[in-house]
Amino acid sequence: MAPYDRRTGGSPRSPKAGETWWYAAVAAEAADSFSTRVRTRTRRACLGAILLLTLVYAGLVLTATGRRWGDAAVTGRRADTRVAALVRDHPSLAGAATLSLVLACVLLVGIGAVRKRYALTGAAAGAVAVSLAVTGLLQRYAPRPRPVDGVGALVPSGFPSATATLAFGVALALPLVVPRHSRALVTGAATLWAVLLGAYSIAAGDHRPGDVMAAALLALAVQCGLIALLARRGKVRPGARRGTALRGLPVTLPLALVATGGLVAGFLLLGDTLGLPATAPYDPDELRLAHRCGQALAAGVGAATGLALLALVRHVDLDGGPAAYRLGGPFVEDSGAPDQGELVGPFTENHDHEIS
Repeated sequence: MAPYDRRTGGSPRSPKAGETWWYAAVAAEAADSFSTRVRTRTRRACLGAILLLTLVYAGLVLTATGRRWGDAAVTGRRADTRVAALVRDHPSLAGAATLSLVLACVLLVGIGAVRKRYALTGAAAGAVAVSLAVTGLLQRYAPRPRPVDGVGALVPSGFPSATATLAFGVALALPLVVPRHSRALVTGAATLWAVLLGAYSIAAGDHRPGDVMAAALLALAVQCGLIALLARRGKVRPGARRGTALRGLPVTLPLALVATGGLVAGFLLLGDTLGLPATAPYDPDELRLAHRCGQALAAGVGAATGLALLALVRHVDLDGGPAAYRLGGPFVEDSGAPDQGELVGPFTENHDHEIS
């Protein structure tokens, strides 16, 4: 089937070519086909995100040092006067964060409905729902020591953060419904919004930095798994390789700066904040440093997930059509098909063929 795999420059399928529906599926299974390459790299990205999520869980939840660092990062928000003043002087930020989540969900569904991409919109909404479902399962059943409140009841786990999972899930699902020429701009802006929402949840004391990082990685894993499934079914095709990166540069450049600066600053500060004593009293400067370290790492990981997804689908058209193809070779030449004309099947008109 290799001579008939024309992944670029092909003409769209003709309505009369319905009997050749199987060709797109067969071509997508070729070892060097575009769909196979997309499926391979998104599947690897999915597994990589799951691995990083496991490392975050093992390091920040299962170990006493990680839990102590997370608690110090949350407690340090009071020692950071700027953060404490921002949260105290603007109580409406909590309501604005909730409203932005609702509007983001409406935007995701609305864009897909306006563009009449109903199947992809359902898939994107399903990916967000799966992310939230996995988050609920992890919060309820993932082994971890749970603190006890004043009346002796167990405090529910916040790993991963459901709020951050919803924010990053919507942001990373937007590439499925937005036009390709504005994908980087819209997805980058939505990722920056999700990063800010995660930073606010840490500053308000609702979640630890590890909860936000896990939410971003979980959303990335689910979204990469969905794109790999679409590629497996031959629903992806090559896109234009020029002109798309510059349109999203006003957003992707700040996103790259946040990812790089956050990860570098976070890892540099991490070594100075892991040596906290096991018991109180704590130095306020150390708590403030732990809070800033957690904010930097959470912002860096969140921004990196958005950049990773944009890089994975940079040259991929996710509008739902199979890879464009044009048949050629001795069979088509014998059938007398024109060079630029209606798409025909791979066999001659007299159907003198044999599959072995």
